[in-house]
Amino acid sequence: MISSKALIDQTGISRATLNNYIQLGILPKPLVQSLSADAYQGGARVLGFFPDDALDRVQAVQILKAQGLSMIEIARRLTQTDTLFEIQEKQVETVKRQANAGSSRSEGVAVEHKPKEMMGELNLSLDNLAHPAYMLNYNFELTWLNESARKEVFGFVAPPAKSVERNLLSLLSKPEVRLGLEDQRALVLLLLQLAGSRISYDSLVRLISHHDPELLPLLESITFRDGDAEQAVNEVEFFQKDSQGNFISYRVYAVYFREGILVVHAPGVDRGDDLLNFLSRRDQVIQSLLSKRLPVLTPLAVLVADLQGSVRICSELPPDEYFALINQIWATMGPILRKYSGTHGKHVGDGVVYYFFPQAETNYLFNAISCADELRQAMRKISSEWQLKKNWFTELQLNIGLHEGQEWLGTFQSANHVEFAVLGNTINQASRLSDFARHGSIWATKNLLSRLTQEERSRIEFGVMRSGVDKHDRFIDSTYAQIESLLDLNQDKHEKMRDIAQLAVAEVRRVSNRRLY
Repeated sequence: MISSKALIDQTGISRATLNNYIQLGILPKPLVQSLSADAYQGGARVLGFFPDDALDRVQAVQILKAQGLSMIEIARRLTQTDTLFEIQEKQVETVKRQANAGSSRSEGVAVEHKPKEMMGELNLSLDNLAHPAYMLNYNFELTWLNESARKEVFGFVAPPAKSVERNLLSLLSKPEVRLGLEDQRALVLLLLQLAGSRISYDSLVRLISHHDPELLPLLESITFRDGDAEQAVNEVEFFQKDSQGNFISYRVYAVYFREGILVVHAPGVDRGDDLLNFLSRRDQVIQSLLSKRLPVLTPLAVLVADLQGSVRICSELPPDEYFALINQIWATMGPILRKYSGTHGKHVGDGVVYYFFPQAETNYLFNAISCADELRQAMRKISSEWQLKKNWFTELQLNIGLHEGQEWLGTFQSANHVEFAVLGNTINQASRLSDFARHGSIWATKNLLSRLTQEERSRIEFGVMRSGVDKHDRFIDSTYAQIESLLDLNQDKHEKMRDIAQLAVAEVRRVSNRRLY
């Protein structure tokens, strides 16, 4: 359920508009609940609650309004869609009754007489979408495409394996992409136009300069605007030549997600109402897209964090408090992860894996280090809270390992869950480095730190603790050491560290907003 206040806040509609939607039957009457005395101090004593799909329905209204439809027509279409869902549910119920009671064949025929064309919208999915469709991330790298897009838009036999080679700013000019120069420019201009509402001008200049500087003049014809959260689907007109040289008109739809932009080319004569309704179901669309993401060889940074002494902490706390603590840690990590454009990997026990991929706006390597530093600060606050709560002296600390490399990225999926998975040694070494870290420290490899810009490195305090001739330990800034020089690997307890004995690493003490040197 979603409250009326949350619905208004997330969609930007007024309360009068919300009431109008209820009167038109677009939204059901809310379930009104009284709030506690504490909850309504300074606010409403009662609050209305709508079904979970209310947000999707309001977004669908906004899309259809942008197409010029009247509110009466919009209400009629949404009501028709609801009716179709009821028909589909009745079909399922009928089949179940037939299976259980051995119903006669004639009962099944009655269901088949339902107008099949009315069910088209409900059955529309990425699997049976006839129009060319593809997804690109905000680096302009192709992450998914259907067969129609491969044949009609790009013309190649198969997309390249490496992510950098899938960048459409350079890929479209390759011989394997059988597009004429005019069509190449037209398609790039279209994609730049669609990206202009999500990527800044300066970032696009950097991307184009890196991949194909000759495309820079195209930016002059693009209008840049701030992303409009209410515009769930962007629509533009696009023309492309067929094999006979005739222009074909397309109505191109773009749906913006955190992971990238889904682009669909529909025939220009088709208003695509069924398609628009399908694309407006954002959760369904992105879940399907993630499950179909093409495996790709990509640069990445890996962050592995592990709660130190988790077994002891688990034994000291009652089960409900231990799970409350772990859930608080994960809930605190979520916003920090999103802030630095990280992607969840596997939760393994009390540990977590985050992936950071190249971004248009920021350096993914610096994002990983900044994220680790902010996680450490957040963990200190959680530790203080629990020390006060439990009146104990236990320090809650996350030990973090950071590494970078180039690995295969894919997805593992179950019936209702999609999980990003990275295969390769980068993750294994980052995990070992997390095991090496103690007392809430952050350790990063020399490879990662060396690939930062000079300005980025100047904002990080990093180095290695060394023993001096006077037997006193001293932290030496901007230096590295191999793991074998920091541990006695002959001891059995350090057996796992032998795999990374030659790895050069440094401890990250602090990340600053300004240069430290």
